[in-house]
Amino acid sequence: MFDIGFTELLLIAVVALVVLGPDRLPGAVRTAGLWIGRIKRSFSAIKAEVEREIGADEIRRQLHNEQILELEREMNAMKQSLNAPLSTITEPSPATPPAAESAAATDSTRQDKSPQP
Repeated sequence: MFDIGFTELLLIAVVALVVLGPDRLPGAVRTAGLWIGRIKRSFSAIKAEVEREIGADEIRRQLHNEQILELEREMNAMKQSLNAPLSTITEPSPATPPAAESAAATDSTRQDKSPQP
């Protein structure tokens, strides 16, 4: 973040000692430390809140996508169930069913075997 080395920190400490004096320097350092701690905690709280919101948004998006997929599956199932009866109706049926043909053939053979007057 900041590229501050040891020499820069030492220079800041010397300037602070000269400006504030040895009596007020410990109180000023303590106060600065408290403020820096508060700022760090505030930034970490904001960061955590943003991450929670991003996570919540991602979960909402996934739930929405799953609901859409479920609706599409139901729609496809309904289309298939509606198309199945239509395909049986549209298939051409034979002129006479095979059972009727065999019954007619059986009747004609019975008539041939019956004695003629």
